[in-house]
Amino acid sequence: MLNKKIYHRNELALHLQQAKAHGNVVVTTNGCFDVLHLGHLRYLQAARQLGDLLVVAVNSDSSVRELKGENRPLVPEDERAEMLAGLQCVDYVVIFPESTPIELLSELKPNIHVKGGDYKLEQLIEREVVEENGGKVIVGLNVPGKSTTNLIEVICERYGDS
Repeated sequence: MLNKKIYHRNELALHLQQAKAHGNVVVTTNGCFDVLHLGHLRYLQAARQLGDLLVVAVNSDSSVRELKGENRPLVPEDERAEMLAGLQCVDYVVIFPESTPIELLSELKPNIHVKGGDYKLEQLIEREVVEENGGKVIVGLNVPGKSTTNLIEVICERYGDS
């Protein structure tokens, strides 16, 4: 454990196994969470309502660069994790280095895995591993017009020539 909510993956997997044995419903989500904004907060609050514990898996800096390009992330992984851990709706945070959450989800075995509304169920490559472990995947939780990409575009438009 790195702080009260930020865990290494193997320690978190054991903790979640015990929680599930006591009847807790474990919900996971994953993403870059670069530049935390209102859309993230509302999405995470909605995800937390689906179960007893919410685990947020955060892409490492190297995996964000792989997914989003060399200019990202804007905020380092340890700071993104700490910001997420500071949210009341988040119970646990884990940083993962892979470009997909498949390996991590196979270890954590959530009851429910959620993704935002910009995804379709059939597009999620992690769906199979979640369902193989008895979980279900829910898509569609998002706040229209609230994204890191939109926020970066606004900043560039307003301050690009500064």
